[in-house]
Amino acid sequence: MTAVSTMNHKGWRWNTCLEYTLTLLCLCLIASTAWAKDDGNRWFQIKNSLFGDKYIQSGEEILGLESPTRAMDAAIVPITIESKLEQTPDRYIKSLYLVIDNNPSPVAAVFHFPGKHSWETLSTRVRINAYTDLRAIAELSDGNLYMVNNYVKASGGCSAPSLKDPAAAMAQLGKIKFRMPEEYNQGDLLPTQLLIKHPNNSGLQFDQISRFYIPADFVRTIQVTYNGEEVFTADTDISISEDPSIRFGFVPQESGVLEVHVKDSKGRSFTHSMDLPSQDKG
Repeated sequence: MTAVSTMNHKGWRWNTCLEYTLTLLCLCLIASTAWAKDDGNRWFQIKNSLFGDKYIQSGEEILGLESPTRAMDAAIVPITIESKLEQTPDRYIKSLYLVIDNNPSPVAAVFHFPGKHSWETLSTRVRINAYTDLRAIAELSDGNLYMVNNYVKASGGCSAPSLKDPAAAMAQLGKIKFRMPEEYNQGDLLPTQLLIKHPNNSGLQFDQISRFYIPADFVRTIQVTYNGEEVFTADTDISISEDPSIRFGFVPQESGVLEVHVKDSKGRSFTHSMDLPSQDKG
């Protein structure tokens, strides 16, 4: 009798586990299907929020977008946006939107340009939380919108823990550096990298010691100027990776001061400047 009861009990446990597993599989399939269906709907909502009913044209002749098909690290996904437009004061890219559809905060950054400094490429690193479309949308000075997009396979980037010790990261907070060639020709496009030390906490990362979520703390605005004249301004959010990096180019027509002003979500401000001496044309 005991043996029969034991067998029944084991059989019950097996059936229950099997049913539980099948239920989980069904729920996962339903969730994944719903998420896939929501992908296009999410973009529709983002588009309406940013641009209303304005028409967005294919941007293949205006922009190029380079990103990995499958990211090696979802918390540090490199992207490069190329301007194919010959920009002039009469027609130039006024604003550039970087959108990651399935991120908790989908608008990763919006870059604003005054039209006085031509640029060819713009690169940064982003977090990607789930398989998603990555979009670059250019708003031209004439008001027209153009878009290119890539599909990126990555997940967990927005909640991925920092690889750095929090105390060490805070000790470096706000340190800024420009990297550029030591020699260049005056009037040529000068490739420049801006590096900002900041944890850029997303608010979704979990502290294993305190057992609490780490509060969001991220770079909010970046303004780069040359001799006091705007090169670009960027409004950024939690989708930009830890220690933000932006590669850009500008044309210094004369010697001057390259300067950056940074503000974060906690109200802190950081500045850094670099003197560029006059260079003879080769």
